[in-house]
Amino acid sequence: MLLLWKLLRHHISAAQLLAFFCANLVGMLIVLLALQFYRDVKPMFTGDDGLISNDYLIFSKCISTVGLGTTTFSSGEIADIESQPFTKRVGAFTASQYKVACSAGIGGVANFGTEMYFESVPDHFIDTDRSQWHFAEGDSVVPIVLPRSYLAIYNFGFAQSRSLPKISEGIISMIDMTVVMRGAGQYGRMRGKVVGFTNRLQTILVPQSFLDWSNALYAPNADASPTRLIVEVRNPADDAIARYAKQHGYDIDEDKLRAGKTTYMLRIVSGVIMCVGLLISLLSFLILMLSIYLLVQKNATKLQNLLLIGYSPARVSLPYQLLTIGVNLLVLVLAVLLLMWLRSFYMDMLWAMFPTMKDTSLVPAIVLGCLLTILVSLLNAIAIRRKVMAIWRG
Repeated sequence: MLLLWKLLRHHISAAQLLAFFCANLVGMLIVLLALQFYRDVKPMFTGDDGLISNDYLIFSKCISTVGLGTTTFSSGEIADIESQPFTKRVGAFTASQYKVACSAGIGGVANFGTEMYFESVPDHFIDTDRSQWHFAEGDSVVPIVLPRSYLAIYNFGFAQSRSLPKISEGIISMIDMTVVMRGAGQYGRMRGKVVGFTNRLQTILVPQSFLDWSNALYAPNADASPTRLIVEVRNPADDAIARYAKQHGYDIDEDKLRAGKTTYMLRIVSGVIMCVGLLISLLSFLILMLSIYLLVQKNATKLQNLLLIGYSPARVSLPYQLLTIGVNLLVLVLAVLLLMWLRSFYMDMLWAMFPTMKDTSLVPAIVLGCLLTILVSLLNAIAIRRKVMAIWRG
């Protein structure tokens, strides 16, 4: 084996081997980087607080200047919206039908209080951590989700103009809140706890189970028909949404509709870039196979002589197969190291934009690299063996 390798290595072109190595490295790095980058940025784009989260629109009925007509949605109207091709799912807002007052303070001392209201939507429309988002009759604590814009208004408007301390999202959960509910001759007092903030819904949210229970207790005869609907659409760029809303007299937030169209186009661009990356990777692997084929073809005469003096095709093929396997393993190691190096640059920027973003694992990318290395090495070995057999038979 050693003597065979010494004979064959003199006929291996260093430039050709380098091209083989570079083509394989580029292809491997593109595939691994594309997969890892997609996994890293996916929470930013598709997460609940992401840049391209699920596309939700708020439907409400237009209010006339004379206040005529109903502003609530009937079950038939909701079913009609659900049946539209652009709709994925629909959720109804449920509003509190009783009087609600809230006081807040620190250390058991109330610093300020205000009248307020509660709304709820089905739990799967909530875009915050739902580990504390539950309520059952008999509980003494009401989970509350506030719009993030409310906190910004307080910090940069109310607090700044009155020289009050600014409050972070973490401090909010430490504030003592007392919720007082009155209606139908009933009176109730519970402790409120802010468990999260939402960017999706500009309202004060409580669990659906709490609002169903409290409405039945404090406003049993009130009309709880929804006045707003949250609709998850398949494609916010679909003109049918605006046409449907106009035909039925529904009001949609135009800013959300335009933002949805922008994010939909961003999805398309991201998909095109991924396809281009896969095409480049495929071409790199084809170049690699061509390099191996030319390497064996160049030494066809020497290989034929070795076969004629008694060497088997398997033994003649082995040095080239071991060479390609070694190069492929080196490519895998370098590709993983380069991936970690390149990832360190863009992850710092991602964490600066999304401090709460969770780190993703490199294991799937490494596993994919190992599978590609095995696949490419196997294809190379088969190509070399077939070429040597062709020379032997010829």
